[in-house]
Amino acid sequence: MKQKIKHECGIAFLRLRKPIQYYLDKYKTASYPVNKMFLMMHKQRNRGQDGSGIASLKINTAPGKRYISRYRSVKKDSIQDIFNKINKKFTIAKQKSDYKLDESWVKDNIPFTGESWLGHLRYGTFGGNSIENCAPTLRQNNWRSKNLIFAGNFNMTNLDELFNVLVDLGQSPKEKSDTVTILEKVGHFLDEENTRIYNKYSSTLEKKEISLKIEDELNICNILKNSFKDFDGGYALAGMIGHGSSFVARDPNGIRPLYYYINDEVIAATSERPPIRTAFNCDFNEINELERGNALIIKKDGSYSIEKFIEQRENKACSFERIYFSRGNDPQIYKERKKLGELLIPQVFDAINNDLKNTIFSYIPNTSETCFYGMIDGIKSFLTSKKKEIFIDKKSYNGSKEDLIYLKTRIEKLVSKDVKMRTFITDDNSRNELVSNVYDTTYDIVRKNKDSLVIIDDSIVRGTTLEKSILTLLSSLEAKKVIFVSSSPQIRYPDCYGIDMSKMDQFVAFRGLIRLIKLNNKDNLIKEIYNKCKKSLSEINPKNHVKELYDLFSYEEISNSISDLVKPKGFKSDLQIIYQKIENLNLACPKNLGDWYFTGNYPTPGGNKVANRSFMNYCEGISERAY
Repeated sequence: MKQKIKHECGIAFLRLRKPIQYYLDKYKTASYPVNKMFLMMHKQRNRGQDGSGIASLKINTAPGKRYISRYRSVKKDSIQDIFNKINKKFTIAKQKSDYKLDESWVKDNIPFTGESWLGHLRYGTFGGNSIENCAPTLRQNNWRSKNLIFAGNFNMTNLDELFNVLVDLGQSPKEKSDTVTILEKVGHFLDEENTRIYNKYSSTLEKKEISLKIEDELNICNILKNSFKDFDGGYALAGMIGHGSSFVARDPNGIRPLYYYINDEVIAATSERPPIRTAFNCDFNEINELERGNALIIKKDGSYSIEKFIEQRENKACSFERIYFSRGNDPQIYKERKKLGELLIPQVFDAINNDLKNTIFSYIPNTSETCFYGMIDGIKSFLTSKKKEIFIDKKSYNGSKEDLIYLKTRIEKLVSKDVKMRTFITDDNSRNELVSNVYDTTYDIVRKNKDSLVIIDDSIVRGTTLEKSILTLLSSLEAKKVIFVSSSPQIRYPDCYGIDMSKMDQFVAFRGLIRLIKLNNKDNLIKEIYNKCKKSLSEINPKNHVKELYDLFSYEEISNSISDLVKPKGFKSDLQIIYQKIENLNLACPKNLGDWYFTGNYPTPGGNKVANRSFMNYCEGISERAY
């Protein structure tokens, strides 16, 4: 349910592999990389509603010439704002009397004409929404090989420990944040690598020659090994070093997604596959997923290698990516979402007592539409198979064969969304008051007290929109029964790897659990688990003790408790909420087994600490994120 879940951020990386003159001659424009970056960022705008930024790096410029260009924006349409500014620079350049598509002229006179590019889309999970919170971030130095331009999609659960490491090294970071901490950690080992090579040649070469040696011999893989060895979290990161080398890297569990594409002209990397497909008109099978624990490293000359910088751990690629965040036009994701809908059919048939004749199927726009198609395709296949059994295989049938011939799936659009109203509701305080106006329903289709309604959505997180808007609207239709179906399982636990879901009491599944505990007079267990959680905070590898509370009740009991919580006053229809089963989620998304939101099985020790801390915050009445 769309309740202002903060998405993960997105990255877009581009490296031109040929001289700038090649692109000027072939495409007759200096804006070839600008156009590609716009497409890759624009097609990931679902990941960047709080701000965006872009940086361009020119390679082999003369001393005294600006070689790094950067724009960031937190305006409503930040991507368009950034590229409007860049295009204005190009327009001004074209008006000059000596304008020409010559590499030297272009690089000397037009910003954002570099060989290496990095874009970032910010969907803030924590902190303020200002220019300073937008990436790419810079760590500047007069030595080219010590400049670092950095962006990523990440959250770290052990920020305090990493920050203290920097302090112990003698640094004094300007702020305590994930971004600054990672930037300075990588920057520290970048400095050390520079020093190592400098010392190697200091007695035999002139200082200017040593600079060239550093640029040629800089070992980026070693920098990443040293920088990320003690990180606990999920990350997909990209960085550009001032002399021209660059990298994209993925965490050892593969929690955050990262894809890349390489041909003779470019190397590109993004958080999703469709943006690359659109920008370069390539086939999806030409776009590769970067393996967990690996980095794609590009040298100054445009050559590249894929290197392991950290030991791989169990594959825990985020499954919520597939259900909710990623764009559904990726063919793999499209098929997975349809499968999620199909796998819900047995539960739905039980809920309607197999009465298709008196059941209407619909969905909540827009991301649940694909799951809905999967469910309907599955029902059609079921009916076709049933008719084959009776009329071709001559199996016995107790019902009316004529009714079976004409039986079809009833599909109606019962819920529509006012998109403009959706963008107007921006803060928690006003949401409850206005949320009931976000959706509209269609009248005079449902037969009162006779038809059952099956409504599918991609997820039910907090339950506010379900209670305040959807069910209130559906109540007016006076259906016999309303079955609300979530294509994702019950979201029970906080996330700490890139999504703003760290307050446990915001989850309707958790509230449903607490309700059952109180109804069953087991309140003493809350204090017992609180004490276990408190003790675990000092442990290196703690358990997720909140799971012990969920184990007290069956999956269906918690679903029923949620139904009672969200059922509006005066709701006369029978109400049943159905959630996807964990085993079906893993069946539909077999390569994305990171299901900690639903199971509490976190891929890192920091995740268990966050779950325990979040539960403690609930018990203590503390309203803040748990890491």
